[in-house]
Amino acid sequence: MADNENTTPAEEHDPHYEPVIKLTEQVAVVTAEEDEDVLHKVRAKLFRFDKAAVEWKERGTGDVKLLKDRSGGKVRVVMRRDKTLKVCANFMITSDMKLAPNLGSDRAWVWNVSADYAEAEPTAETFAIRFANSENAQAFKEAFEKAQEDNSKAPKSESAPAPAAAEEKKEDKEEKTAAAAEADKGEKAALESETGQEPVKPELSLEEKVVSAIE
Repeated sequence: MADNENTTPAEEHDPHYEPVIKLTEQVAVVTAEEDEDVLHKVRAKLFRFDKAAVEWKERGTGDVKLLKDRSGGKVRVVMRRDKTLKVCANFMITSDMKLAPNLGSDRAWVWNVSADYAEAEPTAETFAIRFANSENAQAFKEAFEKAQEDNSKAPKSESAPAPAAAEEKKEDKEEKTAAAAEADKGEKAALESETGQEPVKPELSLEEKVVSAIE
């Protein structure tokens, strides 16, 4: 009987352990956007034209932002996917970019980018972007065109390497491809099929294959 009285029940044992990671501690996240001001921000869905497959492919859904560098004054576009925050668009806005409306839609724009830095290496892309309504689409267009004006007036500096890299890539492509040299700012060349077919118009492709998927 005495042994039972001196025995401590197992459920009363309450050991204390120091946590390996304190949840109250916050880790600073570096996005490379710390020295930029957000001029415009809106939610949208982005698509890129795949020349090999001759079709539009979804790039990501999330917030698209126009960011202005505080030192050089240049404006670029950055878009990150929801949840993962992975970059799906990252390019400097240039004067040769033209936002063309999609056929039958007042909520989508199509345009060409000479050098997009979303991946490790810059790539020429044809993008299509879709907004929730026409008001958001129009507001984005106005902010985009305003950024084009500001960038054309901003002094060239080493703090904005993206435009220079884009021009070098574009010139190399024009020297190697006769079709690109004859195209208007590379619009038709960016849409030309590897099979030798006529260039596919982004508006038609977006209308046929993309709009129904993002309605």
